[in-house]
Formats: sequence, C-alpha cells, structure tokens
Amino acid sequence: MTKHPLTSETIETEAALRDLIGEPTELVCSKISDRLNSLTRKFIERSPFLCLGTADENGSCDVSPRGDPAGFVRILDDRTLLIPERPGNRIADSLRNILRNPHVALLFVIPGVSDTFRVNGRAILTTDQALLAPCTVEGKTPKLGILVDIESAYTHCSKAFLRSQLWDPARFVDRSELPTSGAIHRELAGEDFDAEKYDAERAARYARREGFY
Repeated sequence: MTKHPLTSETIETEAALRDLIGEPTELVCSKISDRLNSLTRKFIERSPFLCLGTADENGSCDVSPRGDPAGFVRILDDRTLLIPERPGNRIADSLRNILRNPHVALLFVIPGVSDTFRVNGRAILTTDQALLAPCTVEGKTPKLGILVDIESAYTHCSKAFLRSQLWDPARFVDRSELPTSGAIHRELAGEDFDAEKYDAERAARYARREGFY
C-alpha cells in the first residue's frame, strides 16, 4: 500500500480494520438481499434523487447525482432497474465508466427521510425506446438509459443524516454564502472571465428549464 506523506498510522489489512471497528451483527447482515420486495420497492418509488457511483477499469471512481420527479427510476422487476439519462454537461464520466466497468452503486434519498436505500449491481447502457418511453417528462423521452441488474439491495441506517441534521431547515445554507459557478470559473480561467454574465445567462437558462429534458 502506498504510504501517505501526512501520516504513518494507516490501516492496511481487513484484519486490522476488523480489530478496530468489529464485525457487523447477524441482524444487519440479514437485511441484504439480491432483489427488491414489496416494502423496499417503496424507497425507490418515493425517491426523487439518487447518487450513482461508478469506476473505470483502473478503479478511478466517480459519483454523480441523478434527479427527477419521485419514482423516476423504473422498477422493471424485483431485480432490474432503469435510470433515465437526462441532458447534462456531456463529460459523461458515469456513462464512460459503465462502458469500461459495469459495476455500479446507487444511493436513493427521500426528502425528509433519514433512512436511505442502497443498491449495488451491474449496469449497461440502453437506447431501447420501448423501455425509455415511460420515462418521458415534459414531452421529452430520454435517448439513453442505465439498466441495472441488482446484486444487493438494502436500507442504510439513519445515523449520517441524523448527525448532519441534513433535513433541519434551521441548518439550511443560503446560496449567497457560497461562491457562484461564475466566480469559480473566473478563479480557474482568470480575471478576464465575465462571471456575472455567466451566472445571469445560466440562471436564465434554468428559468426556461432549457436542457432539463
């Protein structure tokens, strides 16, 4: 294992990790399934947002958000999901990774709910219009979808959301307290970049929902 320049106190084996954190309980392990059921399906049906984890053939990872009206991920059967691919920035890290390495991880989030739902599986990209037609939103049918064969599916405990107080409105951050996208571009490109123009044009596109679907 490569040493880190800032510390020599690292965990390098699973045995050392288990000595530190212990083993999962039998009850925790028993919740992991290779398919959905009538109860766990509800987490996907009610979720308007997920995080998609992928990696390329060399193990370089990416995590990307996906969001739409609740239930946007189609449950084709208890072992198969379809995620519609909406227009984005065209960098396509997730899609290119799937072409190289089919293993994916999904984390489904429901607003106001501290439990999340995890799915691990294998994915392919599909252009099958018969499958994609039910994913039409605002009259736009996606050109592409991510078809996921479930290998493991289970609820994830609430501790991270409770510790972070993520859904507490008193903790919400005003957007104005953070740099705008234009300001970040200017930091990278130099002072000649017109951040205000970029932000105004971006806001106008979003107001028109341009490129959403």
